[in-house]
Amino acid sequence: MKARRLLAVLMREPLNYRVVRQTGSHRTLRAPGRPQVTFAFHSRELRPREVRHVLLREVGLAESEALDLL
Repeated sequence: MKARRLLAVLMREPLNYRVVRQTGSHRTLRAPGRPQVTFAFHSRELRPREVRHVLLREVGLAESEALDLL
């Protein structure tokens, strides 16, 4: 998955994350009632485990919720 697609998933309903800061290739996102997320926005493909880490560990979604969003 490209970083651009993951960013789109994070920014749409029901997560509603917004970019609040960018330093170089790192973007910091915040959403009401959810933890802050920072990830490197590079042009390369994100490995499945990186996508899983962001959605499950950093955002705090259940695996079934994450699969529904993708």
